[in-house]
Amino acid sequence: MVTVHDVAALSGVSIATVSRTLRAPHRVSEQTRDRVLAAVHELGYQPNRAASGLRGGRTGVIGLVVPDIENPYFSSLTKGAQASSRERGYGLVVVDTTERADVESAEVQAVRPQIDGIILASSRLPDEQLAQIAATTTCVLVNRDLGPDAPATPTVTIDERVGARAAVGHLHDLGHRRIAYIGGPARSWSQARRSAAIRDAAQAYADIDLIELSGYAPDAEGGRQAADAALVGRPTAVIAYNDLVALGLLARWTELGVRVPDDVSLLGFDNTYVAQLSFPPLTSVGVDLREFGETAVGLLLDRIAGSTTDAADLNHELEPKLVARASTAAPAAGAGE
Repeated sequence: MVTVHDVAALSGVSIATVSRTLRAPHRVSEQTRDRVLAAVHELGYQPNRAASGLRGGRTGVIGLVVPDIENPYFSSLTKGAQASSRERGYGLVVVDTTERADVESAEVQAVRPQIDGIILASSRLPDEQLAQIAATTTCVLVNRDLGPDAPATPTVTIDERVGARAAVGHLHDLGHRRIAYIGGPARSWSQARRSAAIRDAAQAYADIDLIELSGYAPDAEGGRQAADAALVGRPTAVIAYNDLVALGLLARWTELGVRVPDDVSLLGFDNTYVAQLSFPPLTSVGVDLREFGETAVGLLLDRIAGSTTDAADLNHELEPKLVARASTAAPAAGAGE
């Protein structure tokens, strides 16, 4: 049976360094990390979670709570979290709350005794309840920041300002001056930040007329429901809350005979894998979602290990990038008039 001693011997480091690399690889040098992980893979080493739990009073398992595992955004985030957890010797329990705050509350209470910590992704809970969980549970928040209500709770978020500037700037460079934004649910923390960021980005251009519609479900059905209203103001380009909403818009417009991008350009958010599968492929703004999940796991395992983290390192804000595809193009002559 391969042991941690074998990994240490092959990689030329101490047992403590092997343990640290598997728990929190970002806390060791890249050279050391590569050497240890190469030894782990070569030897086929599998950390003994049960033994580690007995020694440290832990279960060797962490939780990830998402609102909708069918949404490609959360499935990709989960893949990153799963891979990172496995590599560091932890099991991962994934809980799908079906976009319901009451289900999320009940599931968190049920799973807490069985795990060492929990990642709450795009939580649907109200601030007060979420702050109570953060105060009594080792946790990391993804796409949520409670600010002064939970100042010591690590967070991983997206810089919506960077994403909005990329989206609006891309459309402006193509020649679009009348742009609609189709927003997500009013209760969504991300929707509030994204709509404000897009509004600010549009105001930076004196010649952009921004039309805002919001309150739609963050899925393809929400996009279908918004499709007719999105065209009322005769925009030459539409920014959707996320890729699924964009695909719903695209599907309904295809039924109506509206061509993308000939009649209207379409831009999504999150740059999930479905953006490449539509016709035409969808221009979208997003971060590496697997990196998103990996970052959250690293922060959580640091907390579980009791590592001291500087206040400046508690909050990670990742910068999204725009990937231009065939769903955006210059507006047709006379469009939007």
